Amino acid sequence: MFVIKLMSGKGENVMQFKEIKNNIYYCGLNDCERTIFDELIPLEHGTSYNSYLVKGSEKVAVIDTMYPPKTEEYIDNLVKNNVTRIDYIIANHGEQDHSGSIPALLEKFPEAVVVTNSKVRDNIVEMLLVPENRIKVITNNEELSLGDKTLRFILAPGVHWPDTMFTYLVEDNLLCTCDFLGAHYTFDDIFANNSKELEHSAKRYYAEIMMPFRTMCKKYTQMIREMKPEMILPSHGPIYKDPDFILDLYADWAADEGKNLVVLPYVSMYGSTEEMINYIQDKLNSKGVQTLKYDIVRDDLGDLAMALVDATSIVLGTSMVLAGSHPAAVNIAYLAGVLKPKAKCAALVGSYGWGGKLFDMIAQMLSGLKLDVIEPLQVKGKLKSDDYKKLDKIVEQIYEKHKLLGLV
Repeated sequence: MFVIKLMSGKGENVMQFKEIKNNIYYCGLNDCERTIFDELIPLEHGTSYNSYLVKGSEKVAVIDTMYPPKTEEYIDNLVKNNVTRIDYIIANHGEQDHSGSIPALLEKFPEAVVVTNSKVRDNIVEMLLVPENRIKVITNNEELSLGDKTLRFILAPGVHWPDTMFTYLVEDNLLCTCDFLGAHYTFDDIFANNSKELEHSAKRYYAEIMMPFRTMCKKYTQMIREMKPEMILPSHGPIYKDPDFILDLYADWAADEGKNLVVLPYVSMYGSTEEMINYIQDKLNSKGVQTLKYDIVRDDLGDLAMALVDATSIVLGTSMVLAGSHPAAVNIAYLAGVLKPKAKCAALVGSYGWGGKLFDMIAQMLSGLKLDVIEPLQVKGKLKSDDYKKLDKIVEQIYEKHKLLGLV
């Protein structure tokens, strides 16, 4: 095994070349330095870009490539590990953290052909200027022989792009799942340790990337269970020698039923909205309902996204800015609308100083979630005795909803 180590302030960036099984190799990179993904998602542990080399008796294939800024290191790693030919470059997905090194690989290995589906082809032609005559288009369940090894391609649109596919190594019973079942996580050992830390990273990854496609996640989780692969090889995070570890987690996260949990994100400029949220939280806790509260200006929104994976109810609190909702609350409503959590019930509460439409924009952002929305409560300034009674009604309606669903 040859390892390139690049020191960083957060540890080591490690480009690895390590045999997984029977002439199948991991040839990816730990990127410990990366702190944000897609200019959107904060990274707690950096991330990895996983590439897999498959040496058949007649042909050599690489499954997924590398994030563009790491291309030179990636190709150097292949060369230093005596990779002198690549016949096929399998592109499971067109996004550049997986496909970004394709142009350089085609230049380095002029006989190589990109093998992918029609949607990835369209994307890499447009986004990477890959010549169309260097691409072989395959269809669902089509197979490609490397001699003593066979690759089978399984189209899996919706986890998480329309172009996503899986590659199944038939004789070795290994499944490369691209982004599906991954984690933004760096590691010393390429094989998963099934730790709570890994579970946390995998759940955060699911919450931020896969949750909008929950229905498709359920479908492909079940499909993979029925395939019974020996290992799952994702494009981010470690390899799962115990597939049930990640499949059981996904079955739980993607299930239709939430848990006995109310998530309370809020923004409060002068304390009144926070008082409303605290009152609701205390009352729900006293009734045996679990709650998680988030200051959406100061707390980690990734943690909030993770909580939304399990929540049955959401109570969003906002102050008013000018004549509408605080922008931070609007942002959370937008994110919830995009992430599409399984929540069934919502309440909106807030305080204002002068007139306006406190909840209109938030309600619009949440309208696509098909929530049972309790009558909103907006209070001018400080809470009065009647306002506490109205909060009690909100608490009771949430409690009854959870009771009806058999959660309490």
